[in-house]
Amino acid sequence: MFTTTDLKKSLLLITFLLSSYFASAQFNQSAFENRIRPDSNLTNEVHFNFYNLNFVRNYEYTNDFHDGYTLYGTQLQPQIVYYAHPNLAITAGAFIRKDFGRNGVSDAKPLFSVKYHKRNLTLIFGSLEGNIQHKYIEPLYDFERILTTPIEYGTQLLVERKKFTLDAWIAWQKMIYKGDPAKEEIIGGLSTESFLIKNDDWKLSIPAQFLAFHQGGQIDVLKEIPITTMFNGATGIKLHKDINTNIKQVYTDNYIAVYKDFSPDKRRAFQGGFGLWLNAGVESKWGSLVASYWKGNNFISIKGMPLYESVSDNLYSPGLRQSSRNIVSLRYAYQKELIPHFYLDVRFEPHIDLDNTDKQLQFNHSFFLTYKQDFKLFKVKKAER
Repeated sequence: MFTTTDLKKSLLLITFLLSSYFASAQFNQSAFENRIRPDSNLTNEVHFNFYNLNFVRNYEYTNDFHDGYTLYGTQLQPQIVYYAHPNLAITAGAFIRKDFGRNGVSDAKPLFSVKYHKRNLTLIFGSLEGNIQHKYIEPLYDFERILTTPIEYGTQLLVERKKFTLDAWIAWQKMIYKGDPAKEEIIGGLSTESFLIKNDDWKLSIPAQFLAFHQGGQIDVLKEIPITTMFNGATGIKLHKDINTNIKQVYTDNYIAVYKDFSPDKRRAFQGGFGLWLNAGVESKWGSLVASYWKGNNFISIKGMPLYESVSDNLYSPGLRQSSRNIVSLRYAYQKELIPHFYLDVRFEPHIDLDNTDKQLQFNHSFFLTYKQDFKLFKVKKAER
């Protein structure tokens, strides 16, 4: 008998095929970005940079790989910026996160960075322009981390040319002292995009991304815990066509992703795996629509969305293995700058797990309000000689 659930699944698959006929792996994330750079026009000025992200993200999930829960709260990132030189900016501030429904502040961290910028190159030491600003695909880097773990400390090199971009970075996640009962943790990566064609109508590019994670150290007391070294990578091809009518753009972004365990003592369920991440989308005045298909095989991710992995970290089924993962999703986002510096982002993202066809259509939905602005405080007077 053809049930309502079957109908939902069929409609989603048909929509995916139709969307593919039109053709980013991800929505436009620029409203969430807060990049502070040296500026020759601001030399010797002190500014106040204010960033506020308000969020609701709800997962209506009942599967074995991604828990169902809700994130609801607000973030503040106030920073003082001193433009010390045409090529140098120094920032100091704080990150504060408040989860609604819990007492007190949920997270608080200091922010400090030194940023050197010249021509197309930027060097950052301290708090990085990280997280989703690295522009990884979601199987490698979960979008949700902008809400839960947005701050990275380390070193970053950015190259931004017309036909080539590079983001090379390393972040120290856990530092240890002699005799600590913990392992040190380091993560780093590289994200590049090379454009073969880039004009007013067409953009054809080859992205390349990788993440590496190392957990080890020589001065801890946990010698029974082995060293861990893991690798995730992805490359593919992106084709975008600008239309500039009510339909602004159509595109297709397609990747092959890989996982490899380089640990000397291999204890994970799989030592290597891969995945295909196929996307077709359209951007219009009514919003953005992206159809996606994930085909994973023995895939484990360092920072990616749990839904796409072959080993579960679910609260009630940890360690569950499923070599092959086949997921079709159709994601919609409406994004708009309501007033200057104040941005709305609403998302609805249903998916079907093709390997568990008895399960109903599942989805997550999100609501974001972001405010970011830079205010000039004063200009530092030069000392007379």
